[in-house]
Amino acid sequence: MAKRVEHDFIGELEIEDNVYYGVQTFRALQNFNITGDKLSSYPSFIKAFAQVKKAAALANFDLKLLDEQKKDAICKACDMIISGKHHDQFVVDMIQGGAGTSTNMNTNEVVANIALEILGHKKGEYQYCHPNDHVNLSQSTNDAYPTAIHVALFDELSSLAKDMAVLKQSFINKSEEFKDTLKMGRTQLQDAVPMTLGQEFHTFAVMIAEDIDRVLEARNLVTEINMGGTAIGTGINSDPKYPKIVAEKLCQVTGHVFRTAGDLIEATQDTGAYVQVSGVLKRVAVKLSKICNDLRLLSSGPRAGLNEINLPKMQPGSSIMPGKVNPVIPEVVNQVCYAVIGNDVTVSFASEGGQLQLNVFEPVIAYGLFNSISMMRNAMLTLAEKCVDGITANEKVCSDFVYNSIGIVTALNPYIGYENSASIAKESLQTGKPVKEIALERKLLSKEQLDEIFQPQNMLNPHMSAEDKAKFQKHSPFV
Repeated sequence: MAKRVEHDFIGELEIEDNVYYGVQTFRALQNFNITGDKLSSYPSFIKAFAQVKKAAALANFDLKLLDEQKKDAICKACDMIISGKHHDQFVVDMIQGGAGTSTNMNTNEVVANIALEILGHKKGEYQYCHPNDHVNLSQSTNDAYPTAIHVALFDELSSLAKDMAVLKQSFINKSEEFKDTLKMGRTQLQDAVPMTLGQEFHTFAVMIAEDIDRVLEARNLVTEINMGGTAIGTGINSDPKYPKIVAEKLCQVTGHVFRTAGDLIEATQDTGAYVQVSGVLKRVAVKLSKICNDLRLLSSGPRAGLNEINLPKMQPGSSIMPGKVNPVIPEVVNQVCYAVIGNDVTVSFASEGGQLQLNVFEPVIAYGLFNSISMMRNAMLTLAEKCVDGITANEKVCSDFVYNSIGIVTALNPYIGYENSASIAKESLQTGKPVKEIALERKLLSKEQLDEIFQPQNMLNPHMSAEDKAKFQKHSPFV
């Protein structure tokens, strides 16, 4: 295979002529065989980097630092990458030393070599379009790399919110379907008071809806960028007008509003936005995992558990026990949530570990955040489509639990008092007699009164007012 010779200040290397990356990317390939996850596995990050490079080229052209021919070639090269072409040329490992320099140079070299072909030159003829002098003009890894992370996170968080909305809607649909299914509510895994299965599923929908808002709030944090800060935020080697212009160009290229940080030195070293985003992802994971725990518990059995709902049967559950079906979808989502919580620890340590004017650990921060979002997106859709949408209710099981429960004695408190209610509960627990039967035997309330009290609508909503209660008791021969 034909090869070309490229050099950097360390020396010369032969590069296969069919690849668009160059010598610095090749060195990174040799140095960082860490995770096996290449940049090519993160298309949103590649797209964001190309958008940053295009915005920089447009800004440099406006400042008369880049001629029109080079600007056009760089922009066309970036557009090709943005559209999904040449992503296989982004080959460096996501976790790398150098604060992201290898990723930045992988991008610079690929863009430069595509631009060279557009200009009618061969790969590696950098005198016509250079990775550093032209593609990286007015930039440093230390502002281009975090800006690309921010742009990618904006898109990824937007997509996560949309996928969360799919799961929310699945729970809303089920809450409507189960709105008349009476069941027992529980606290501390013990019988509490009645509710409907619809209310339970509506709660899940609200939990997801609240976190959609938190995700979108976190997305706002990544709209602040440090482009123009170059190495440490002082803006060395860039035009004073460049930060404002490049931010405007980035808004045009992405279609989103990004703003230059008020203090570029602070913004270059501060990774607080990543910590906040990661914390929100952890919050989503914790709550989603709790929901999955509930789904597994409610479907437990089917003969020796709660068995209030049926999860879709996705696959045989055992290699030894015939007929066993496991809640595999909630289980896999639980595990995703644990991984996201673990990534939050990584992001926290990496953010704390920065020193002085730069945090060199942004590669592992980006790796953790992108993986968390990707897993969460897949988990949301998997849970909605392969589990929640197919859930059915065992209405008789739910109803029997209510009317055989001691917990419904709570509904009698306003009429016969706590002490009488507690005494009935004790006898019911000892004898197995239903609460209603004991209340009748003790002539504390009439059958008609008990029937009214134990109507589902009366047990599921706030009890009657003091005036209504007095009227109720006035007409009772037992109270």
